[in-house]
Amino acid sequence: MVYSNTNQLDSWLNTLPDEVKNSYRRYKRVVDVMTKEPDPIVGQTPKEVVWTKNKAKLYRYQPQSKKTNRVPILMIYALINKPYILDLSPGNSLIEYLTNQGHDVYLLDWGTPGYEDRHMKLDHYILDYIPKAVKKVLKTSEASEISLLGYCMGGTMTTIFAALHPELPIRNIVLLTSPIDFSDAGLYTNWLDERYFNVDKLVDTLGLIPPDMIDFGNKLLNPIGNYYGPYISLADRVDNEKFVANWKLMQKWLTDGIPFTGEAYRQWIGELYQQNKLINDDLYIRGKKVELRNITANLLNIAGKKDVIVNPRQAEPLNAKISSENKTYHLVNTGHVSVVTGSKAINEIHPMIEKWLTENSN
Repeated sequence: MVYSNTNQLDSWLNTLPDEVKNSYRRYKRVVDVMTKEPDPIVGQTPKEVVWTKNKAKLYRYQPQSKKTNRVPILMIYALINKPYILDLSPGNSLIEYLTNQGHDVYLLDWGTPGYEDRHMKLDHYILDYIPKAVKKVLKTSEASEISLLGYCMGGTMTTIFAALHPELPIRNIVLLTSPIDFSDAGLYTNWLDERYFNVDKLVDTLGLIPPDMIDFGNKLLNPIGNYYGPYISLADRVDNEKFVANWKLMQKWLTDGIPFTGEAYRQWIGELYQQNKLINDDLYIRGKKVELRNITANLLNIAGKKDVIVNPRQAEPLNAKISSENKTYHLVNTGHVSVVTGSKAINEIHPMIEKWLTENSN
């Protein structure tokens, strides 16, 4: 049976039992959400670019209230995915929350690398980009000290940077689900075993590691849940507009990956996952030895109990290695992404981070 217009279809649907009509309308809504509705708007907290280098930009977020904390916060995210997960939407944004509480917030956005950037190493990001961003934050804010907040791989890079620069005025470090000890990385330990995974051949062949390849590996940690779970949840809760709005936001971010520069990827996999050099003080960045005991800043180290990307055993060992007197390890009941977005993050983790920063900044 074929209908030439919507009115005819609606007339026919009205002849059906309510249960059938509701099922059809729910099905149509799911299809519309996935295929017709526009992408949600992300990263809405007002900001300005205060510094650039190559593809990278340093954003300063406009305070939504009077600045009450004298120590500015520089956020450093991973080299994969886009950092707007920290500013996903109004009311669901760590950045918005901190600015509303009077913090001076900055974000280092690495941008999207091109093939011409394939030779960039961790050395470039950690020794060329982060130091200049820190200098710009201190100058712009007219502050004498700085707080660093690193999420995921960005936290690992933040830790390496802090260990290499004990002379800098780093007052506080907040780490969110950041791997430091790679001896037990769950399934990644098996998958990336150097006996089976030839990282050099991969990098030499591709130059840039495609985001789809990284996303595929992450989804394989729970293939049923990651590939089908989101769509089953959407079908079950499509009548809940708040759920649909959040679903669209997360799907946008999850599919918005960026390439991983080849040489940085070679180090990340080879020297960290395969050889576990960081926790053992065997890592060198541009000839400089990374010694974690050089870190003396106040530390808030947060890990997610349900995190399968970075399990808590990878984050916790940092606290025993550094020289800081004020150091806290906090295990929260979240996954890797829900540590910064969603109801648990909004109601518990964002306020906890803000309170800790305030107590250790003033």
